[in-house]
Amino acid sequence: MQISAAPLRPEQAVTDTAKWLIGAGALLVMAALSLMTGPVDIGAGEVFRALFGNADEVTNTIIRELRLPRLMLTVGVGAMLGGAGAALQGYLRNPLAEPSILGVASAAALGAVVALYFGFASVAGIFLPLMAAVFALAATLLLFVFTMFSASGLSLILAGIAIGSLAGAGISLALNLSSNPFAAMEITFWLLGSAEDRSWRHVGLSVPLIGLCLAVLFSDSRALDALTLGEDAARALGYNLTLVRMRLIVSVALGVGAAVSVTGAIGFVGLVAPHLARSVAGSLPSRLIASSALMGALLLTAADILVRLIPTTNELRLGVVTALIGAPFLVIILYRTRRREA
Repeated sequence: MQISAAPLRPEQAVTDTAKWLIGAGALLVMAALSLMTGPVDIGAGEVFRALFGNADEVTNTIIRELRLPRLMLTVGVGAMLGGAGAALQGYLRNPLAEPSILGVASAAALGAVVALYFGFASVAGIFLPLMAAVFALAATLLLFVFTMFSASGLSLILAGIAIGSLAGAGISLALNLSSNPFAAMEITFWLLGSAEDRSWRHVGLSVPLIGLCLAVLFSDSRALDALTLGEDAARALGYNLTLVRMRLIVSVALGVGAAVSVTGAIGFVGLVAPHLARSVAGSLPSRLIASSALMGALLLTAADILVRLIPTTNELRLGVVTALIGAPFLVIILYRTRRREA
């Protein structure tokens, strides 16, 4: 017999609906600001007309071919990182778990570095995200093999650390052996993460897979609820933890790999989003995963607006901004955790 959710009280259902409406409204506002923000100032009315192709040719191109794909990527990637962070924290029962713990993000970064190092990306731009996706898939298969005979969270963490370390060594080797300083600079900039100059091709490559992986995580949220009672209790309630682990590994790894393949490495969103969502939605994974996905989309979209507003010679990289936000947040989490344990 599987665990079932207790029916919501009417007042609780109204409160939850209000929270979701507020969150959706905030994301809509962020989306509008994202479409309005950039080197060319475009007002809200022009943005609305351009979405339907009714503005002038230049405005239509800026909105529909540059800013709209960028917006869709920040929303999709942020949602994937936030939802994956909540799922991993629920499965591992560790508030510091985040998607990079699986090492797949590092493997995807290595794939992109290989494409840049050997010049594949200069032949055709699509090779960069494709190579990143292929390496992410390979890392997923390795992770699956390493943890096939164990459902414990520790085996998952150790396998992720091993894959991440191996990928990090490969990236360092490429930078070390690069005889072309421009190639090394290009690799470094890509590793910092960005949604700049992305197209509908990048959206088509990543967003459908991200949506599918998030749907799998949502479908397993009840099993993660049961895991909060302990593995024995979850098994007693009828959940097959081996299958849950398999689906979790594949969906998180492929989703995060697809995200990293088009934006580069973006850290801390998977850590910060669940903690912010937890104060609103509670700690049960069945409520937290969707809320964290929404919070992740909000955070990354806001960060992407910020990199365009800060006056700099070169546009700030998205990964730099998320790291500047996430690192102090991690210190706060560690401090609060230590105080609770004291």
